Parts: sequence; structure tokens; C-alpha cells
Amino acid sequence: MAWNEPGGGNQDGKDPWGNRDDQGPPDLDEAFRKLRNNLTAMFGGKGSSSGGGGSPAARINGKIFGWLLLALLLVWGFMGAYTIDQQERGVVLRFGNALDEVVLPGLHWNPPGIDVVLRDNVTRVRDILVNSDMLTEDENIVKVAMTVQYVIEDIEKYLLRVRNPNVSLRQATESALRHEVGGAIMNDVLTEGRAELGDKVRIRIQQYMDRYGTGIQVTQVNIDETAPPDAVRAAFDDVIKAREDEVRVRNEADAYANQIVPEARGEAQKYIEEAEGYKQRVIAEARGEAERFNKLYAEYTLAPVVTRERLYLDTIESVMLNSTKVMLDVDGGNNLLYIPLDKIMESTGSTSNRSGNFSNAPSTNNERVDTNRRSASRRDRN
Repeated sequence: MAWNEPGGGNQDGKDPWGNRDDQGPPDLDEAFRKLRNNLTAMFGGKGSSSGGGGSPAARINGKIFGWLLLALLLVWGFMGAYTIDQQERGVVLRFGNALDEVVLPGLHWNPPGIDVVLRDNVTRVRDILVNSDMLTEDENIVKVAMTVQYVIEDIEKYLLRVRNPNVSLRQATESALRHEVGGAIMNDVLTEGRAELGDKVRIRIQQYMDRYGTGIQVTQVNIDETAPPDAVRAAFDDVIKAREDEVRVRNEADAYANQIVPEARGEAQKYIEEAEGYKQRVIAEARGEAERFNKLYAEYTLAPVVTRERLYLDTIESVMLNSTKVMLDVDGGNNLLYIPLDKIMESTGSTSNRSGNFSNAPSTNNERVDTNRRSASRRDRN
């Protein structure tokens, strides 16, 4: 006989734990049966008695409840599945606490109601536009329109560290722009200093973003427009036009100089080469004359009278060739003999042309003239 049956080993009606029948440990089967009866009653059925296996209606209602529970579990499981695009990154919050790992692109599952997934595009280039009036270092007001381009570098910082990172970026941009414009003069901001201004503003904005921990990376800062106030815009446009005219005239002068200077250098080089050629010619002629004089001196030492006579005649001939008129002193009187050599040469040339002996006539005439010259020179020496 079992210990818990009537009349068994436990005559006092107690179980081995020292409890009576109504005070023993709970029966698990009975507990599940009561739970099922209660759920069945909630869905409109009737609970079964504790002594039997339950009515057929109660068993059917229990099966329906089981199928409903399974369907809910399936729906709950499907709700936890999601996909991260290639351009996106995500952060998982489990009971409000962020997990260390960043959700990468692909198919993922997290228990809904327990985990919350935050995601955003980290490859798209975003931009903000800032347009405001600034005060320069020389106390002038300028209008600056600027576009800031940025991307999300750290998705966890961008989504969790700062409540509104875009607002923080706009405020940081205005602060950086005022700082840089306030340290520059108006001329630099409006003209050639715009590119440098954009680089300085980008570096300062990035420093602010890193300090705030926004997870934003500034990629480019474009200064779209810098202009003076409307009240002085016309005067400033005149100044800009005058500077442009100055640059244009300077460029034209440089172009003219680039054209003239090579020509002048070419002319100078030509004169230098001509002078060098003249130098070489004069030196060569001088050396030739010196060589000729040395040879004449050698001949003079051999025959002084003949050489002197020949030199005299050559000199008189060279002089007479360059003269068109000759005046001779006639012996025995004060009269002068005039010899028009130019007329004689012209008449001799015309006669030779008519006779057809052009080559012989001048030579004969020249011989006659030379004979007269020699006779005159001999008379002068006597």
C-alpha cells in the first residue's frame, strides 16, 4: 500500500513531509488545469472539473487558444526581422541601453518590445545653408551666404549623443563664420580671400563637431556669395570695376612688354653681332695692311728708288680716281690747265658705246690719262 493511500504507512494521514493531505505541496497538473480552465472561461468556454479530463468543448477551446498563442508568437517573431540598406548603419537599444556593436547592412532580427533599432543613411551628403550679416575686423558689414556639406561619420554619436545634431551644426557654423569674418578685413572677405575663408571655417566647424561629439564630418564649405550692404553696393561695385580695369591694363602692359622686350633683345643681339663682325673685319684689314707694309718695306730695302716711285704713282692714282677735275700748273706762265675728267669719261663712254668697243676704249683713255699724270709728276719733281 502506498504511503499516501488511506490506511497506508502513514496512519496519521500525513505525507513524508509531515503535512496533512490538505497542506501538502501543490500539484503541477492541477495548477495547469486551473490555468487552462481560467483562460477557456475568458474566451467564452466552461472550465472542466478537477476530477475529470474536461468536456469536449473545453478541449476544443484549449486547442484554439494554443493556435492563437502560436500565431501571436509567429507574428511577434516576424516583427523582429528587419533589413539594413547598404547606405545605412544602425544602433540597437536594449531596454534603453545602446549596444556596443553597430548594425551593418544585411538582414537582422531583434526581439520586438525588447530592442529598438535606430538607423540612418551614412553615405548621403547633406547640406545646410547659412546666410547672415557679419562684422569684419575693420568695422564693415558684409553679407555672407555659405553652404556646408557634411556626412554622418559615427552613427552612434549622431543618434544618441546630441538631441538635434543638425541644429548644433547650424549654430556651430554661424559661430565659426562670425569668428573668421571678424578676424579679416572687408577687402579679403569680398575678393581674393573667399577661398581661404571657406577653408578656415570648415576646420573650425569640424573642431566644434568633434568637441560636441555629434558624429558629423564636414566635407566641404562653399562661400556662395559675399557682398557689401545694399546702401553702399553701388560704390563698392565701382571700386571693384576700377580694380578690374587696373588688372586689365596691367595685363595689357605685360603683354606689350612681352612683345617688345624680345624684339629689343633681338635688335640688341643683331647690333652686337654686327659690331663683332665689324671688329673682326677691321682687325683683319689692319693685319692685312700691316702685312702689306712689311712686304713693301722688304721690297723698299731692296730697291728704294723704284719702290718710292711706285708708291707715289699708286697714291696719285688713288687720289685722281676720286676726283672729277684736275688743275695743272703750266710751265712758263701763271696759267692753269683745267682737265675735266668727268666730261672726258662721259664722252669716252658714249663714243665706245657707239663704236661697239666698250671694253677697249676706257682702257686706252685711262692709259692716256695715266701717261699725262706721270709726265706731270715728273715735271713737278724736276
